[in-house]
Amino acid sequence: MPFTSLIAQASPLSAQQVQDLQKLVSQLNPIQQAWVSGYLAAAAQFAAGGQHVAAAPTAQEAATLTILYASQTGNAKGVASKIKAAAESQGVAVQLLDIASYKTNALAKEKFLIIVTSTYGEGEPPESAVSFHKFLFGKKAPKLPDLQFAVLGLGDTSYEFFCKTATDFDTQLAALGAKRLYAPALLDVDYAEAAKTWQDAALEVFAPLLKASGAASAQVIAWPGSTHTAGSHSQYDKQNPATAELSVNQKITARNSTKDVRHIEISLAGTGLTYQPGDALGVYFQNDSALVDAVLAATGIAGDSQVTLGEKSLSVREALTSELELTQAYPSFVSKYADAAGLANLQAIAGDKDALRAFLADKQTADVVLQYPASISAQQLVDALRKIQPRLYSIASSQAEVGEEVHLTVGVVRYDAFGSTHLGGASGFLAERLTEGAPVKVFVEHNDNFRLPNHDTPVIMIGPGTGIAPFRAFLQERDNAGATGQNWLFFGNPHFTRDFLYQVELQDYLKRGVLTRLDVAFSRDQAQKVYVQDKLKAKGAEVWSWLQQGAHLYICGDGNKMAKDVHQALLEIASEYGQLSLDDANDYFEQLRESKRYQKDVY
Repeated sequence: MPFTSLIAQASPLSAQQVQDLQKLVSQLNPIQQAWVSGYLAAAAQFAAGGQHVAAAPTAQEAATLTILYASQTGNAKGVASKIKAAAESQGVAVQLLDIASYKTNALAKEKFLIIVTSTYGEGEPPESAVSFHKFLFGKKAPKLPDLQFAVLGLGDTSYEFFCKTATDFDTQLAALGAKRLYAPALLDVDYAEAAKTWQDAALEVFAPLLKASGAASAQVIAWPGSTHTAGSHSQYDKQNPATAELSVNQKITARNSTKDVRHIEISLAGTGLTYQPGDALGVYFQNDSALVDAVLAATGIAGDSQVTLGEKSLSVREALTSELELTQAYPSFVSKYADAAGLANLQAIAGDKDALRAFLADKQTADVVLQYPASISAQQLVDALRKIQPRLYSIASSQAEVGEEVHLTVGVVRYDAFGSTHLGGASGFLAERLTEGAPVKVFVEHNDNFRLPNHDTPVIMIGPGTGIAPFRAFLQERDNAGATGQNWLFFGNPHFTRDFLYQVELQDYLKRGVLTRLDVAFSRDQAQKVYVQDKLKAKGAEVWSWLQQGAHLYICGDGNKMAKDVHQALLEIASEYGQLSLDDANDYFEQLRESKRYQKDVY
């Protein structure tokens, strides 16, 4: 039951007291709320029985380690949760918060802080951390002379701005006067062991100081705004995926389309996995056997050669098929492979950052080996490669509709280069190599920053291409719940006759009134290209009216261009129909973001 509803239904407080209490609670973090709760309970006990009750510790005495995570795909949340568990096992009080729900006015009062963050796109903070990042670099950022902190960054060296958000946070906290208690770590995709090492070393520094400051074991209490939810969690996660089964693989673009999009259905029967609209499904895949054979041939390695991978011993063929990345290219492989093979020309490329990025622009990892064949040992090859990382797909179904199934909308990565057809690792696996009825390892990645509002709240959904996936889930959920809130979808793709994903379903939702409005943009069906942002601006007055009436706004799809173009269109709508200056329009959408009325799932 919502906190405010509880007060309203059974409160001995006056209306003004209720208002004051709500205001106070909104300003407190969960640990502070728990302390106030304990203090009031103790005071009530003393008043009722007259017995002596020991004074509750003051907020200054009860030192707490605050751990904030900023996650685009769930990795940072997982690492932060492990740091929390490790700290609590040492008797340290911890509050773990999604950075999106952290109240920035609490920062000046913090004493001990760890931030675990990923980086998105071109060095940008993940969606959940945009507001905090803006605050930290803004005029309202406080001086932090009493704060002691450490930052852990997760990233991908295949991106130019590797772990930039972590570097930003580390640098700016220090610039505001905070003391860096432990050096930052910037970790690549295969981060598990390094994160554990950093965690243990950092806590060796933090724990004694916290204990000396009077920290006690943390209580976990679900308060409004807290990310903790009671109840059991699935035994399956990224480190321990469930074995599910592919049941449907259906192409939903026409034969002559420039895109190959598949509707994938996976049976979760027997796994116990559950999900909500807005969540993602992590999918592990196996590499193409033909690609594995080609790499082995180029290096002169026998497939049955035994190698060591972590604590496992297995054949190099098994390692290349199921454990190691052969598709997504990344800089560190070029350097390691060149050194192992003694390839001076490749070493020269690896040593020039700009040349290396240009070199990798159209290559998969296997292409490097195939274009620069060399005789190396099986173990050298394995040591140069990094582990396969699961690919995350926005879930395109509601369990209220499909039960023990999960649906995905998968755009197959396929292109010709160097005389052969290249397929994406996971998309090629799901579309071309995995047969119906075959097992597939999956896990659910929960996304609390992409959620439907109350059933009576209107929503505007902008999802071109495969970005429609979560909105199919939203519509299924609202249809099954009998939601009264209006639903407006903007969808786009190149051609109406070839690329109208889920056309029959959407038209049925429109006919039955589940979908209130549907605006489509088929960019190549006329001389002048038309995109979803153009449709948005054409309906600007209505869009602004919906927002003024409390509509929640969602964007899903390409984050490099589409999401930025859509955001610009929204700024123009606010300027034209809301009479806002550019600064005021930016502030308006920032406020929507902070109140979770403007949410993005972009990639």
